[in-house]
Amino acid sequence: MRYILFNDQLVPRDTPTIDIEDRGYQFGDGVYEVIRVYQGKPFMMHEHLVRLYRSAAEIRLSLPYSMEELQTKLEELKQKSPVEDGMIYIQISRGVAPRNHGFPASTVSPQLVAYTREMKRPQALFQSGVKTILLEDIRWLRCDIKSLNLLGNVLAKQAAADQNCYESILHRGELVTEGSATNVFMIHKGTVYTHPASNLILNGITRTQVIQLCQEKGIEAKEEAFTVEQLLAADEIFITSTTNEIMPVIQVNDNVIGQGKPGLLTIQLQEAFEQMIN
Repeated sequence: MRYILFNDQLVPRDTPTIDIEDRGYQFGDGVYEVIRVYQGKPFMMHEHLVRLYRSAAEIRLSLPYSMEELQTKLEELKQKSPVEDGMIYIQISRGVAPRNHGFPASTVSPQLVAYTREMKRPQALFQSGVKTILLEDIRWLRCDIKSLNLLGNVLAKQAAADQNCYESILHRGELVTEGSATNVFMIHKGTVYTHPASNLILNGITRTQVIQLCQEKGIEAKEEAFTVEQLLAADEIFITSTTNEIMPVIQVNDNVIGQGKPGLLTIQLQEAFEQMIN
């Protein structure tokens, strides 16, 4: 039997129900995180929880648990519903209240749901690389908050799927921001570039690890915005996320990147990341 964490209780997965006036359901009023699990062990859980609590604070959502209490509950969830290679999903809404755009009374408690799921690593794509499209970034201006408001991301991801591509790389005007569900890196003449952490992108956990790996490997890395034109002329491109790790990009629209296969620096960073998770 699979269990979920529902508020502060571990219950069978088919037990809880979500009220129709939950603000997560009606407004997307909440935040979430996805924590990768490798070989039965959560990867960088603390960093994910720090970001979760930051996102909550940015939308003025006061969580009823300390970070330590939530981490303990998530560990208990993983023991009750073990996963070998997969993820832990956490979602917290502002709670259940009569529908009104303004915040509900302070007596309304946030609603937390968390569960585990098996998810195999996309090993074949790590080797082959993926195709992407370019798309105007039409999302709101607080992409640094990992909120439940993901319709812009959903539309961008589907636009890529409609063209048999893996991801949409987004841009505001001429400047590249990030992917629909990833951070974007390009390599030019041995230097790695990625958009600086600002309100226009989500500061990915894997993104920060890649920058750190570059420093450890003596690879120059710059958090510096770049243009669509520079992206298309890059020697190598890769995207990162919790579930995609370091994913090579071999094509953007009709433009083949490099030799049409993962580049040497991308492979070096993949190998370094592999050593870290093992």
